[in-house]
Amino acid sequence: MSRGKNYNNVLAKVEVGKEYTPEEAIAFIKENKLAKFDEAVEVHIRLGINTKKSDEMVRVTVILPQGTGRAKKVAVITSTKEKEAEEAKADLIGGEELIADIKNGKVVPGQAFDVLLATPEMMPKLALVAKILGQKGMMPSPKTETVTVKIKETVEMLKKGKRVSFKNDDTGNVHQVIGKLSFTAEALLENYKTFRETLDRAKPENMKGKLIKSISVCSTMGPSLSIKI
Repeated sequence: MSRGKNYNNVLAKVEVGKEYTPEEAIAFIKENKLAKFDEAVEVHIRLGINTKKSDEMVRVTVILPQGTGRAKKVAVITSTKEKEAEEAKADLIGGEELIADIKNGKVVPGQAFDVLLATPEMMPKLALVAKILGQKGMMPSPKTETVTVKIKETVEMLKKGKRVSFKNDDTGNVHQVIGKLSFTAEALLENYKTFRETLDRAKPENMKGKLIKSISVCSTMGPSLSIKI
């Protein structure tokens, strides 16, 4: 894949073989913006897990103190917390009628909403659309804290991009946006440290060896920088 002149100019500034500190990497990508739009700052981590073992899967929810800069459309299925959902300005609010709309295709997960929350009493009723939501990775679950009675707090954090869930992919890697280039270096570093600390605590109990094998940071359009572990 050929790259443009500007990309190659930035790539030439990357020190071959160097492992950057998070502070150095964030400063570098902020100083070498490539796109006209506000690029995301991405962290890519290679894990030492065995993806064939279900007890070594990594799936975590983290509260990024500065948010990601990405607004999310949040839907809430509830029969008890409609007022809280309205106060938090959820994008879609409903009960059994919303479940029916998902089932008949009038409301499409991934288009109408990015995240679905449910209060506990609605979980048995969600069985009707479990397959549809499961295929999109949007089935509410206590593990990702998307089944909750704290609707107002959760909706507000999701809409600000503060509450994010991540899991390893099929190749044992984790990918997460920690902000935008328009964020201050301090805000990006705070998000990075929170993300890294949360991942460190998520090491599977039965896993042997180191959880993290390598880390790289980049902007949406920029080259990756290897991070010192």
